[in-house]
Amino acid sequence: MLDSDRILLHELAPTVERLLERHLRSAREWFPHEMVPWSRGRDFEPGYEWDPAEAGLSPEVRSSLFVNLLTEDNLPHYFHTIDTMFGVDHPWREWTRRWTAEEGRHSIVLRDYLTVTRAVDPVALERGRMVQVSTGEVPEPGRPCDGMVYVTLQELATRLAHRNTGRLLDDRVGYEIMARVAGDENLHFVFYRDATSAAIEIDPSEVVLAIDRQVRDFEMPGTGIPDFGTHAKAIARAGIYDFASHHDHVLVPVVLEHWGLERIEGLNAEAEEARTRVLAHIERLGKAARRLTERRQERAARGEPVSA
Repeated sequence: MLDSDRILLHELAPTVERLLERHLRSAREWFPHEMVPWSRGRDFEPGYEWDPAEAGLSPEVRSSLFVNLLTEDNLPHYFHTIDTMFGVDHPWREWTRRWTAEEGRHSIVLRDYLTVTRAVDPVALERGRMVQVSTGEVPEPGRPCDGMVYVTLQELATRLAHRNTGRLLDDRVGYEIMARVAGDENLHFVFYRDATSAAIEIDPSEVVLAIDRQVRDFEMPGTGIPDFGTHAKAIARAGIYDFASHHDHVLVPVVLEHWGLERIEGLNAEAEEARTRVLAHIERLGKAARRLTERRQERAARGEPVSA
């Protein structure tokens, strides 16, 4: 870690401690075992072959559930990355471990729900978990500013994906589970968003450089999941999460509005160039998002499936 990164993390520590205290006041205790519809379960007999008709879900929703869970399963590697990136000093380490404990509940409740309801193929799910966790492929932002920016965007994107998946489930229990998980993700997003805001006050140029890198190269976690590209296309096709969602509900409200990228002062020449570059990127993405939205509206007006 660079000396400048250590200095930044040290200066942010009082803010992080306040954000952690706020988080602990806001976080709601909940129990996975109380949310899972155990009465709908039955034994898996030897030689059982999964039938997609058992759950009656669209392939797009099934892909989203599959990716959501396997992404959560990769928690050990996410913990290692952020623990290394943000250091071992209080309160960063306390936050990292609390975040890890909360994220662990997500994989517990999602796996139990999917197993009980037979919403996805349990064999494919377990094989996917083995591949995902064995390879340990996760985003590696590198420096603390990059990490804060990336995780802010990723946590909000994950919240949106969970909520949108839940809305497409024809099952009240599933909807409530996805909403509960999304609620946790929102608190995590708010923590990182506000930590990044504080970092802007300390070193605006370094944060803007990080925003440029992370916005232009952003990828959702899960790239190590088998057939991730196919699943990602299905998820986008259903409107669960795509570049229109990313532009309209992540980049605009966070980067442009909350962080006020266009209004940040005190930038050096390199950061000014980065700001111009990332603003142009967001504008291009916005134009593409509007075209996508218009096409969906046209399909809906013709009575065609939106996910076609």
